[in-house]
Amino acid sequence: MKRTFLLVTGLLVTVAVLFVSATDTPEDGYGVGDYASDFKLKNVDGAMVSLADYKSAKGFVVVFTCNTCPYARLYEQRIMQLDQKYAPKGFPVIAINPNDVSKQPEDSMEEMMARSKEKGYSFPYLRDDSQAVASAFGASKTPHVYVLNKEADGKFKVEYIGAIDDSPREASDVKQKYVEAAIDALLAGKKPAITTQRAIGCTIKWKDA
Repeated sequence: MKRTFLLVTGLLVTVAVLFVSATDTPEDGYGVGDYASDFKLKNVDGAMVSLADYKSAKGFVVVFTCNTCPYARLYEQRIMQLDQKYAPKGFPVIAINPNDVSKQPEDSMEEMMARSKEKGYSFPYLRDDSQAVASAFGASKTPHVYVLNKEADGKFKVEYIGAIDDSPREASDVKQKYVEAAIDALLAGKKPAITTQRAIGCTIKWKDA
């Protein structure tokens, strides 16, 4: 049964990769060292959420993800574990779904609400209907992670961009935990040794121009 599941998952991931289009990415976005602008998006509980709401946060793990991408589903438990481990240390997860609902109906707010409730998300799961936030960040994949460090003046500095770790298919095969290493360094008052790592996932489904 496990072998069958892995084969099916592998096929889904392969199909996802085959349908990646080089034009399905924003032209620019934040780089490491840039300051991210705050945003306000609707959460699955109906509340509007912004980074400024987290007064005691030391930083954030902003994850662009979705309900439908096989990669996003493979990383779902690891995203939940990131929040469980680092939210108490001041780096909560903020998950954002930017997919165009006309292209991915299963990424609607209603479906997001159901997914969040089913899985017991401990973090906000926000809907970026206009896709303005994903464009500003320069996100192109699901999942695509940005680790932000909150500085003394309240600005949010981008310290890491990219993949969660080095094993998108099997959590048991992970050897390098890029996001965890970046946060651990920041908590120790240091800069991350690795600041960028190519995100592996499905392309964000952008609205037609």
